[in-house]
Amino acid sequence: MGTPKQLLPVAGQPLLLRAVSATLAAPVWPVVVVLGAHAEKIRPLLARQTVLIAENPAWPEGMASSLRVGIATLQQFSRELDGALVALCDQPAFSADAIAQLIAAQRTTGRSIVAARYGGRQGAPALFLHEHFPALTALTGEEGARALLNGDAARVTAVDLPALATDLDTPADYAAFKPIAP
Repeated sequence: MGTPKQLLPVAGQPLLLRAVSATLAAPVWPVVVVLGAHAEKIRPLLARQTVLIAENPAWPEGMASSLRVGIATLQQFSRELDGALVALCDQPAFSADAIAQLIAAQRTTGRSIVAARYGGRQGAPALFLHEHFPALTALTGEEGARALLNGDAARVTAVDLPALATDLDTPADYAAFKPIAP
């Protein structure tokens, strides 16, 4: 990207603060923000946010290392948590409403994993009940939790959230999105 994408402005607000604000507006607690590359540049942005900040020194390994750090931080905070919502900051349409839809789907279906569905696949944000914490902390590599999200259909349900297909991973993605950003 050439710059930390967490700091890219969308509608006048850095992507990371948009994601944090959406999460803080939802019925989830605590909120953990896992920082990796460029943590020193990003950390000041979170100074006034009511979030737990966890630094991932193994960030070059890939997404799985951030999942491990996030789950470990949650478990240090409380061993009584029902589950974890895993979200990314590079989906500009991520919202408190998307979180509410995932939680409602879990309550309705009783499934232990609820994932957003967009672009013909299941992905983040995703809700994992506590029983999946061992599997999340055992993940390795860049793929993250994709195998869990697309695993046992009896445990996984999906919520159609097509707006979340917009993902800002490259300068071209950002350039294409920015002119249409609200």
